[in-house]
Amino acid sequence: MNIHMKDHNQEKILKLLKERRIITSSELASFLSISWNTADKWLLELALDEKVERMKKSGVNLWMLR
Repeated sequence: MNIHMKDHNQEKILKLLKERRIITSSELASFLSISWNTADKWLLELALDEKVERMKKSGVNLWMLR
């Protein structure tokens, strides 16, 4: 895991993905009260750790558990 994302944030993101199955960076940003850029960066870190998968649809990144 990248040092920029704390464990409790990772747990919140993974829990949200388990509940909703698919989220956008904007939804995560709103849920955690963080910027869109931070949400997108954290989701990308999880993708690099092979915990989530990104699918691009109509110009929007959709994130789901692997």
